Amino acid sequence: MENKNYLIIGGSYGIGLEIVNILANENANVYVAARTNDQLPTTPNIHFQEFDALSENSLELPDELHGLVYCPGSINLKPFRSLKPQAFRDDFEINVVGVVKILQAAQKTLQKTQNASVVLFSTVAVGQGMPYHASVAASKGAIEGITKSLAAEWSPKVRVNCIAPSLTDTPLAARLLSNDDRREASAQRHPLKRIGTAQDIAASACFLLSSKSSWMTGQVLGVDGGISTVRV
Repeated sequence: MENKNYLIIGGSYGIGLEIVNILANENANVYVAARTNDQLPTTPNIHFQEFDALSENSLELPDELHGLVYCPGSINLKPFRSLKPQAFRDDFEINVVGVVKILQAAQKTLQKTQNASVVLFSTVAVGQGMPYHASVAASKGAIEGITKSLAAEWSPKVRVNCIAPSLTDTPLAARLLSNDDRREASAQRHPLKRIGTAQDIAASACFLLSSKSSWMTGQVLGVDGGISTVRV
């Protein structure tokens, strides 16, 4: 990935930070747009700009982009009766409207290269119905629709794929994994008997960014410990 340019939205912690670290270690130029940069390595090939996906701020982009990953998201788990319409709007804003704004801003830059790659994030709860996931599953279901629509519209120059993780050990999920009992219960729900890590998801994202996945587009890749397809 040397000399290639990648834009990571929300790359300052969790999965996004792991993606940044992998790409930077492969000598790519990594452009990180996030609200903070406290944990980012200070290396010459990592370029940070302060950015909020929900703001109207404009992005500073390189002349060419070989890949883009949109990491911001939400985990808003409540019984349906407790979810106000505003909760659906808030989840849709961060998960869908944010993606739309970023991709429209970056489209021309992505299309200047051959076989550029976009990676978005859904959730296992879109394809596998789960209680208390109505709001986040609704917005992430829209992401899967965007993935397939843009994969068709932007081919053959730009590939668009999506990762659908299960619960992953990241700062966003800290409330759901706040003690050993919760962590063990979550691990046991998965056929592989462990919780996913940020490294698990980041490795899959970097595979989709790379030429190793050059014949993949419009796919929703389950990285979920087997919970969506396997019963043990």
